[in-house]
Amino acid sequence: MIYLMKRILFPILFMLVVVFGGCNVNTPDQPAKTYFTLWNDCEALTALQDYVTDVTNPQSANFIPAEDRIATFDMDGTFVGELYPTYFEYNLLEYRVLEDAAYKDKAPDDVKQAAQAIRDFVRNGTKLPEPFDLIHANAAAKAYAGMTLAEFDNYVTTYAKTPANGFTGMTYGESFYKPMLEVFDYLKDNGFAYYVVSGSDRFICRALVRSIGIAPNRVIGMDVRLCASNQGDVPGVEYTMGKEEDVLRTDELFIKNLKTNKVVQIEQEIGKVPVLSFGNSSGDCAMHNFCLGNEQYKSAAFMLVADDDARDHANLEEGARREAKWREAGYHVISMKNDFKTIYGNGVEKSDFIFE
Repeated sequence: MIYLMKRILFPILFMLVVVFGGCNVNTPDQPAKTYFTLWNDCEALTALQDYVTDVTNPQSANFIPAEDRIATFDMDGTFVGELYPTYFEYNLLEYRVLEDAAYKDKAPDDVKQAAQAIRDFVRNGTKLPEPFDLIHANAAAKAYAGMTLAEFDNYVTTYAKTPANGFTGMTYGESFYKPMLEVFDYLKDNGFAYYVVSGSDRFICRALVRSIGIAPNRVIGMDVRLCASNQGDVPGVEYTMGKEEDVLRTDELFIKNLKTNKVVQIEQEIGKVPVLSFGNSSGDCAMHNFCLGNEQYKSAAFMLVADDDARDHANLEEGARREAKWREAGYHVISMKNDFKTIYGNGVEKSDFIFE
């Protein structure tokens, strides 16, 4: 009898303990994880949490399987500050062309003109020439042409260590909206995959978001044509890259990832219609509308409005205009002033711009 208990009953009891945690019945439950400690109670946050609770509930008619929980985020002005007072990649081009001793004397005239336009806009309020999105993109392609991807990454990360003009206690590379980083954490824990879909250069975005744990293959952005270091003008379909070669940036713009181009890139690279979309400008409306047009699943879109001129450099009139426009379009509005307990975190304060 004892032999039978050892051979049959004991193994069964052991398995029950492992499966049901019988040996830990007196261990108190782990406390639930706390999210959104940097947010105030607000309409947008309630909408997000209600949405996620609904679509992750297997009993809900709106349940979305984990493999289809796709969220897309613009970068500049959505979870990275629009500083100095414009995009990081604009600041970088201005530095590259007008201050970098290793390059400024080599810059072509059209590249110099684009960089000077940025400087005049920032320092004097001069209107940028149209269409500046493409003017900048083509100038940037030329300004970094010939760099390997590793060299360019190092260039970006080095510049990102520069103190952010107009603030104390923060570098450009630290200029994340801290409450929005909590959104990433919340979505990840609820089975969502999130992608950065930005109008900025893909490799600039990769360099900036690495520190917050976003993988390179989750980043979509503006692209220039790449080539092997000894390829020259030979088409890629006719050239075999050697083991010793690097991948270089060229001076040819491939795509500026704005408006409907964002939708095209999402289709090409993700292959699924997002169910959540986050942005801050008209360049994100096509991406939002693509998301809200999802015919298979319930979806939602959020627009962040820069309406805080005490903790950030905001244009209140423009912020109010955008908020009305986004609400009319059916997007949830996130107010930096009203919804965020902090923007950049403790120890960061708005200051005057300093120009040398």
